[in-house]
Amino acid sequence: MRRSILPLLVALLAACGPSGQAESPALLPAPTASAEAPPPAPTASATVAEAPKPPAPERCGELDCQLFDTPEAAFAAILAENPVVLGIGESHAQKGAEGIPSSTRRFTEKLLPMLAGKATDIVLEIWVSEGKCGKEKEKQVAEQQKPVTQNQAQNNQNEFVTLGDAAYKLGVKPHILKATCADYDAIVKAGDDSVIVMLEMITRLMDEKVKALVARNASAGAERMVLTYGGALHNDLVPKPGREKWTFGPDLSATTQGRYAEVDLIVPEFIQDSDAWKALPWYPHYDKSAHPTKTTLFRPAKGSFVLIFPRS
Repeated sequence: MRRSILPLLVALLAACGPSGQAESPALLPAPTASAEAPPPAPTASATVAEAPKPPAPERCGELDCQLFDTPEAAFAAILAENPVVLGIGESHAQKGAEGIPSSTRRFTEKLLPMLAGKATDIVLEIWVSEGKCGKEKEKQVAEQQKPVTQNQAQNNQNEFVTLGDAAYKLGVKPHILKATCADYDAIVKAGDDSVIVMLEMITRLMDEKVKALVARNASAGAERMVLTYGGALHNDLVPKPGREKWTFGPDLSATTQGRYAEVDLIVPEFIQDSDAWKALPWYPHYDKSAHPTKTTLFRPAKGSFVLIFPRS
């Protein structure tokens, strides 16, 4: 990779999930149910009165822009599309923004509970070595990750672990990615191209894992979702030219016969006046100063959503 490309990749990967051979993913609880079958859907213990119908969202402009009173109401509109795979991406908190609740925290606390009984699994964009690849090699790979992770808030990865734990408690089985020693070899040998090799590896591992889970659900007759959670890059349904190998969206859409949906979760305080942000299709249509208490939902294309939380 030419060195002139690295700053652009780093800017893009500010929105990508934490990764590496950190020990914290081991804190995810071991599943008690068989990996060969989806967890059973929880059954209601009592009859619940039907909730009042929420007010219709307000229209707010181009790209099918809608305003909702709460993030939950906006997310419910996405779930109404009835996807088989929901690819969730986010823009991660950067250093200095620790006082603002992140997308991961907001998703865990507000939106994840809405998926209990609707989703069987969540694949998290955290990767670890599946074997003993050698301390020196693992250290070198960690060094090659630093351009991507060094500006992220230190609690990003811990919040992913908290998300996995919360999902498990709701009956949604969490999964992390397992990179082989061959993958580590490829990253080390890539040199200046190591970031690209990591991007392609993450995409491949997530794609393979999700397809296996979808096939398992289909065989078991479980009409429930599989989720992914990571950076707002790998989940793209329509990748920009040159980024096709960095996203699993098109392949999973084909696998599910069009029942794949992507949603990017955005904290408005994290939006920056940079080329990477300005390149996003919804950016020129969003006014951070307007409707600060509302949740904004854009639909740039069929099966593609951008949910922007209210200001903190």
